[in-house]
Amino acid sequence: MNIHEYIAHYAKEVEDELKRLFPQEWDIPGILRESAQYSLDAGGKRLRPILVLAAAEAFGGRMEAAMPVACAIEMIHTYSLIHDDLPAMDNDDYRRGKLTNHKVFGEAMAILAGDALLTQAFYTASQARSLGVPAEQVLAILSEMAEYSGARGMVGGQVADMQAEQGATDLNGLEYIHLHKTSDLIIFSLRAGGRVAGADEKQLEALTRYGRSIGLAFQIQDDILDVTGTLEKLGKPAGSDEKQQKVTYPFFIGLDESMQRVRELTDEAVSAVSSGTVSNPQRLLELADYLMKRDR
Repeated sequence: MNIHEYIAHYAKEVEDELKRLFPQEWDIPGILRESAQYSLDAGGKRLRPILVLAAAEAFGGRMEAAMPVACAIEMIHTYSLIHDDLPAMDNDDYRRGKLTNHKVFGEAMAILAGDALLTQAFYTASQARSLGVPAEQVLAILSEMAEYSGARGMVGGQVADMQAEQGATDLNGLEYIHLHKTSDLIIFSLRAGGRVAGADEKQLEALTRYGRSIGLAFQIQDDILDVTGTLEKLGKPAGSDEKQQKVTYPFFIGLDESMQRVRELTDEAVSAVSSGTVSNPQRLLELADYLMKRDR
């Protein structure tokens, strides 16, 4: 499979699994199930779960064993988007070309659906134990999932982002936001996939360096696309960052230098997994190239 076929294939597998995360036999309010599933089904390329699977594959791990963690990270990512779109945060009406969760189900239900997805993610990831992943690795995965998605990770980045909207940042502050709001979930995805496959500490560190670089490049690319994209490509109106007076890389250093920074970071990512530490880096190399060239 080429990289586009690879992404499409495993995105479909992840989506099929996501449809089974809230079984019909579970006695939960129907509206909660509907709201959570609405955002899970909203599409996207499922890049974070695919990074879990690609990292596992890079060290000879089984895709089946990595799938619970892949689904868990997509649930955390989706919950963060639901909350990020709320009026108290970014106040967005569209996400991936669909009305945002709170526009369909109301603010209270959107908050609760996000809560349900976050907590269900830890249950889902824990199921890797039943697929042969050693208990100590599952525990490490759960611990890092809390670290990278919580106050020291994504949530901390979200808070810094809110402060930046009030004028409390500079370029270093913006990099902190991007590293924690975006890169940390990508780093976790890679490390979790590596842990499923039994990667050692040196190998996990290579995945961390790779993830930090592509995560920052990914977010800078998003900043660029908000200036140059369209509603059709972005799934939401272009120019929303400027409209909301959000600080971005193009705001600080301009479009051309932002594009150059994406290229530099992509080269750093490639270098991190090309030194022989990663057993089979081919898919990770292809993903780095794909992310740099993406139009979404």
